[in-house]
Formats: sequence, structure tokens, C-alpha cells
Amino acid sequence: MAKVQIIDFWAPWCGPCKIMNPILDELEKELPDVEFLKVNADEDPKQTSEHGVMGLPTFVILKDGKEVSRKVGVTKKEDLKALLTA
Repeated sequence: MAKVQIIDFWAPWCGPCKIMNPILDELEKELPDVEFLKVNADEDPKQTSEHGVMGLPTFVILKDGKEVSRKVGVTKKEDLKALLTA
């Protein structure tokens, strides 16, 4: 089975990021095989730039270390879950 990760690029001042936090917390509990990573875009601009992040929040989904999908902005829980379990 492929190793699945999601990188959540966020910032403390980002309203939509705050909306997504409880959704990500729920998904983390529901999907124990998925690794959830958070990157504060203000504190880690290098990694944010390397991933080509232009807006927050941005969710980058990786399978075996390769990007397979991304979503930008407030996203329905079901949509994110579908990307993580595809």
C-alpha cells in the first residue's frame, strides 16, 4: 500500500485555515494510515515556495513522496477524504 501524506500549508492569521483545522483533526482520527503534516507558511517560506504554494490553506497530497493532488482554500471534508483514500 502506498504511503499517503497530506501537507497542510497554513498561517495563524488565515481565516480559512482556522475553518479547516477541525476538519483535518477529524480526518486524522478517521485515517490512521495517512500522515498529516503542517507547515506554517510564515515560519517556513522556503518549503512553501518549493511546493509552489500561492494561497492558503493549500493541501498537498503525496503518495510515496510524489505529489498526486492538491486543493486550495476551504474544502469539504468528503472531498479531502476522497483524495486521501483514492
